[in-house]
Amino acid sequence: MQTRGVEWAGPPLPASGSGPEAPEAEGLRKRKKRLMRQQLSDTASRMFLERGFDAVRVTEIAEACGVSEKTVFNYFPTKESLILDRLESTMASLRTGLAEPGVPPVEAALAILDRELGAMTSWLAGQDDPILAGVIMRRFGAMIAATPSLRAHQSDMMDQYVAVAAAILADRTAMSADDPEPQIAAAALLGLWRIQFQSLSKYLDGTRTPDEVHAAVTADVRRAAHLIDNGLASLYRLREGNHAIGDLDGHRRDRAWHRRPATGRRCFPPRPRHPALLPAPDRRRA
Repeated sequence: MQTRGVEWAGPPLPASGSGPEAPEAEGLRKRKKRLMRQQLSDTASRMFLERGFDAVRVTEIAEACGVSEKTVFNYFPTKESLILDRLESTMASLRTGLAEPGVPPVEAALAILDRELGAMTSWLAGQDDPILAGVIMRRFGAMIAATPSLRAHQSDMMDQYVAVAAAILADRTAMSADDPEPQIAAAALLGLWRIQFQSLSKYLDGTRTPDEVHAAVTADVRRAAHLIDNGLASLYRLREGNHAIGDLDGHRRDRAWHRRPATGRRCFPPRPRHPALLPAPDRRRA
């Protein structure tokens, strides 16, 4: 499935649990590793923004941090992952969020997106000059758009996201991950990340506070989610027509699936009329 051109990553943000909010139970060894990882990512981001991604060598980043090039690659498998490492955390969130029983996929995706957006806007709010920080975020996005290897890395990660999401949705609907329905459903869900990135680029214009940016981006993402909600609901209607057994039971399944993300109200979609969404003829006769 074609997913090229999807770009949503922002500048590397402080790792979860960094600074004064670090967990008390964190051991010294783990803390050192976390801080070194953050130092490498911060240093790489600064150098890439100053000189361009392709103009900076990994050895230069290592020297600036006082470590060997091997140490850098122990923390980051590729040069691209030095500044796109948050994509890996998104993958982990997808695996757990989409598979959670009783939680509609759209709702799970919105929860992940809101956490990621909250991390970005909280980072902005914590800067001495939030407007300048917003400019840096936009420059970061522009650098990604102008660097083929970074765009390729993002696209490869998006392909992996779609494959993971399709497998989870297929499992929830007793279908094959290769079937077109879970494939298009997964691609639609992951499209919400592109909407969030584009909205961030639009609203980080220096005229809005971090809270206003968060509200405006969230509104755009929820508009997009509302549009695809009915289509994803049809996926479960298809499952019912094929007598598949999913992970949600009885009326709770439908009521959970058809909760509108924008309003919280529950409703049922119209009967699907497109032939592709109707039960197969031989199964209807059965």
